[in-house]
Amino acid sequence: MRKKEGAAGYLFFIPGFMFFALFILYPLIRNFIYSFYDFRLTDLGNPVYTGFSNYKHVLYDSTFWISLRNIIIYGVISVPGQMFLGFLVAYALHQNGFGIKLFRVLYFLPVITSWVVASLIFKFVFMDQGFLNYIITDVLHLTKGPISWLSEPNKALLVIGSLGIWKGVGWVMVIYLAALQGVPKDLYEAASLDGAGTWDKIRFITLPSIRSTTIFIQMMLIIGAFNVFTSIFLITNGGPLHQTEVMLTWMYQKAFTEYDLGYASALSYLFAIIIACLTAVQFRLNRQN
Repeated sequence: MRKKEGAAGYLFFIPGFMFFALFILYPLIRNFIYSFYDFRLTDLGNPVYTGFSNYKHVLYDSTFWISLRNIIIYGVISVPGQMFLGFLVAYALHQNGFGIKLFRVLYFLPVITSWVVASLIFKFVFMDQGFLNYIITDVLHLTKGPISWLSEPNKALLVIGSLGIWKGVGWVMVIYLAALQGVPKDLYEAASLDGAGTWDKIRFITLPSIRSTTIFIQMMLIIGAFNVFTSIFLITNGGPLHQTEVMLTWMYQKAFTEYDLGYASALSYLFAIIIACLTAVQFRLNRQN
């Protein structure tokens, strides 16, 4: 009887493991091997072993450091913005009132909106001859000429960070809403009897009670910030002169535009190491706190 149960278990396990091995494990191993070769898409039959030269090339590549800097800037803009606004919206919509469910749906809509559609809309709004420049220049006459929102790196990253905030607030709101429902109402009632105001309740009851949720959200948003691709690819495509590149767009550029798969493979593993180190640091800091 136990042998039959064991055989049935393997029948359920093997298909999933085969899928994992074929489509995840095997590509990871091959990608790691390719990172040590001069392997180009235009010459697939003749890869040349080069050792760690691809990794050295990445570390000495100025665009790599620009892409890393841009990811940090994007994270500094988008992560606190999403967490702060998401918490405010969640706290406001946690109250019972008329139309609360409708507002919850409205705030969540950007989350399920396609990144492609949202990116193209933002590009249309912020382009030189776009909707925003039309409003501030031709309608309100606040400026003499259009503002180059997407042509200057700092402004372009601010626009893309704003898109990340707009897309992510609804997700943060849902997670915080679930956490707020687990905070005992007795604590708020006791605080009210002691004369505590709204800010005191948030500071001494709400925030400590949902600390683990805040840590989870922070980690997920930071990892998500490092994986930004679609918005930058569609809005600026890494321009001008690679000044808005991030690691994924630069990886895509090297692999599918310049066909340098060896360099792209090395870049992908350095990217994975950076994320792993960042996650480990976060775990350590959160344990100490």
